[in-house]
Amino acid sequence: MCVLLAFISVFGCCALRESSAGGDDTIPLWPDLSLVGGPGEAQPGENMVERGDQQKHDRRFSNVTHPSLSILLPDHSDAARSAIVICPGGGYSGVVTDKEGFDVAARLSAAGIAAFVLKYRMPDGKPPAANEQPMPIQDIQRAIRIVRANAKQWNIDPNKVGVMGFSAGGHVASTAATQFDAGDAASGDPIARQSCRPDFVALMYPVVSMRPDICHKGSRNRLLGETPSDILVDRYSGELHVTAQTPPMFVVHAADDKTVPIANSQRLVDAAKTAGVDVEFITFEKGGHGFGLGVNGGESATWFQRMLKWMGERKLLG
Repeated sequence: MCVLLAFISVFGCCALRESSAGGDDTIPLWPDLSLVGGPGEAQPGENMVERGDQQKHDRRFSNVTHPSLSILLPDHSDAARSAIVICPGGGYSGVVTDKEGFDVAARLSAAGIAAFVLKYRMPDGKPPAANEQPMPIQDIQRAIRIVRANAKQWNIDPNKVGVMGFSAGGHVASTAATQFDAGDAASGDPIARQSCRPDFVALMYPVVSMRPDICHKGSRNRLLGETPSDILVDRYSGELHVTAQTPPMFVVHAADDKTVPIANSQRLVDAAKTAGVDVEFITFEKGGHGFGLGVNGGESATWFQRMLKWMGERKLLG
């Protein structure tokens, strides 16, 4: 049974309390957006569709207005363990919180990794202001800062905080890996003082590019509007922003993905290699799109153990 802790934010300060075990504990990302109800429940204005059955949840939340972070810590209390913030997919019209969120978090926690499932806000289909990141990007940056700000209390190595993204959540994660800052040292908010640069990134069949020849059009239209400028398209095409400071990458994609072309991953990987970034690219002949942890007995089910091996080789497992 996992140890679950709740985070209480009061005027930007952090406090922790023990919580009952047996389920995920969920905290608000922003102090002015409190949560109503328990983990996995819809917040005011949100819609939730249960696509699973009594044996297994498969929830999809849309119109997310109250972004949150669900915390799943491993049983043991070893210090200096790694952490991963998970960004589920949903085409920027919703968030698939179980298949690409809580199910993965449980596997990570069992492997000794602190897992955090991010339910990020949805963009409104309008181009973001020139001086402002889209809401999903604001939320992943805030989530990374929260994990670092609470690293001591959650027994996390603040230098081993990674992000993982699936499909459109892969765009959230890859943007976090290519657009980041060191934090605001002068801020009165201890969270805002933290860096939002992830130390590593894992991407599963990710949306990466907003360029029209390979983009997932639905994700692009919802994030940037139906007629985005070339400047916006390039700004949020992650393959164009890889530098030597980009963290190590583990990327997975199926060649037969008909929803998000594998060229999204290939261009990102090529850019990483050009910049001298450590990158591992796993391709599957079959798997399609949205396979989550993979199909039992199929090749796509191997990626999780291969990722743990990759992390272990880079001393990212704690």
